[in-house]
Amino acid sequence: MVTSPVSSSRYSARTRPFNWVLLVLGVLLTALGLGLSAGGFAIMGAEAAQRDGQYLTGPAQRFESTGHAVTTGSLVIDPGEAGMSGLPPLNELASIRIRVTPVVPDEAVFVGIAEAADVSGYLEDVPHSAAGDAAWMNGGSRTTQWDWRTGDVDPDLREVSGNRSPEPPEQQDFWAVSASGAGVQDITFDLQEGQWTLVVMNADADRPVWVDVEADVRTGLLGAVNPGLLIAGLIGLLLGIPLLLFGTAGLGRDIAPREPVGDAGVGGVGPVPLGRSPLTFTGYLDEGVSRGLWLVKWLLAIPHYLVLGLLWFALVVTTIAAGLAILFTGRFPRAWFNYSVGVLRWNWRVGFYAYSALGTDRYPPFTLAAGDYPADLDVAYPERLSRGLVLVKWWLLAIPHLLVVALLTGSGGMLRLESGDGAGASLDMSLIGLLVLVAAVILLFTGRYRRDIFDLIVGLNRWVYRVSTYVLLLRDEYPPFRLDQGPTEELVEKQAAAGS
Repeated sequence: MVTSPVSSSRYSARTRPFNWVLLVLGVLLTALGLGLSAGGFAIMGAEAAQRDGQYLTGPAQRFESTGHAVTTGSLVIDPGEAGMSGLPPLNELASIRIRVTPVVPDEAVFVGIAEAADVSGYLEDVPHSAAGDAAWMNGGSRTTQWDWRTGDVDPDLREVSGNRSPEPPEQQDFWAVSASGAGVQDITFDLQEGQWTLVVMNADADRPVWVDVEADVRTGLLGAVNPGLLIAGLIGLLLGIPLLLFGTAGLGRDIAPREPVGDAGVGGVGPVPLGRSPLTFTGYLDEGVSRGLWLVKWLLAIPHYLVLGLLWFALVVTTIAAGLAILFTGRFPRAWFNYSVGVLRWNWRVGFYAYSALGTDRYPPFTLAAGDYPADLDVAYPERLSRGLVLVKWWLLAIPHLLVVALLTGSGGMLRLESGDGAGASLDMSLIGLLVLVAAVILLFTGRYRRDIFDLIVGLNRWVYRVSTYVLLLRDEYPPFRLDQGPTEELVEKQAAAGS
C-alpha cells in the first residue's frame, strides 16, 4: 500500500452535514439568481431597445433558390391551444418585421405573408424552396433555420419540384401584408389568429431567387416579466451567496489541521524556505495498476464530477470574497483557504485516478481533507498577502503561465476520422491527455506503466496546480517556469538547498 506523506492523523475528521446542506442550497440559489439576473438585465436591455417603436433586430440570412420562391413553413397561431387567453390581444402581443434585400442591386423583389392554404394553392406544382417551420438565427452566408416548435436546426432549404410558372405575386389578392419593388422591401405583421406562411419571390415571379432576409420582432411580453425577473434574481443572490460562503467556511473549518506543522511544513503558517514551493504536490504510482480498468474509470468517477462541479462553482464565489478580504486586510480567511485547498486536493485525486494520470486503481475518497491516498496536495497558509497583487496576479501577471496551462490542458492534438463523402469526426486532446493515452495503451498491451511517462505526467500536472494556486490567490510566490517531474519535489528542493 502506497500512501501520501501527509498524515491524516494531523487533520480533523469532523464531517458536519449541515455545512454541505448550506453549500448545496447556496450554490443552487446563487446559480438560479445569476441566471435570473442575467435574464432580467437582458430583458431590460431588449425592452429599452424597443422604445419609440423600435424592433429587436436579428441577423440577415442569405436564401438562394433555383425555383420561383422561398417559403417558410406554416406558423400556427391559436390563442386557445397556446394558453394565451390571459395575455393581451394578439396584435398587441408581438409584431414581426421582415426585411428583404436583393443580392443583385436594384432588382425588384416581393415579400408577403398569407394564409398557408392560399400559398399552397398558389405554388402548387411550382418549383420552389421551403425552409420548413423556421425562424432565422445565426449570421453567415449559409441558410440556417430553427424549428420554433421542436428546436431542431435545419441547415438547408428543401427543394420542391414542379413544372409550372406562377403568375406575378402582386396580382394575387390573398396577401395579409406584402411589399414589392426595386431594392430593399419590408413588411410588418402583427400576430393574428390563423396559419401563416412567409413568401419571398422576384417581383416578376421569375427564377432564380437570391435574397438576404432579416426578421425583426417587438413584443409586449417583456414588460410583463420586467422587472420581476431581475428582482427574483437579486433575491436569489442575496440568499444564496451568504449560504454558500457560510457553507464553504464551515467545510474549511471541518478540515483544518489540528496543529500547525511549522514554516516549512505542509499546512504551516508563514514564509516558505528558499527553494521550497508553497505547494506540496504528490502522486505515487501504485504497483500492479490494472491493464483495462482505465477504460471505465472516467465512467466510475461520474459521481465525483457532479460533486466537483458544485465545489468549483462555490470556489469561484469564495475566491472573489477572499480577494476582497485580502484587498482590505491583507489576509486570506483561514476557513476559506482550507476549503480552496481542499477543492484542489479533491480535483487532483479524481484526476490522478480517472483521467490526468491513471496512477492508481483506488477509488478517490469523497472528502476535502488530506489523507492516506497515493495522490495528495496541500498549500502552506500565508501569514500575509499583498493587497496590491490581488488585483492583477490572477489575470495579468499570470498570463505567461496561463498560456502554458492552455497548452498542457487545451487542444494539444487532434485525431480526425473521415469517410469518403467528407463526413467525419474529430477528437481533440490536450498534451496531458495525449501522454496519458499513450501510457494507458502501453499499459493495456504490456501490463506496465512506463515510469518515465508517469513522472512527466505528474510534473505537467504539478505545473498546472502551481498556477492554480497562484491564480486562486492562495500564495503570492510567482510559480517557477520549471518542470519538476516525479511523485515529489524532494530532489528539486535538495538541489536548491545545496546551491544556496
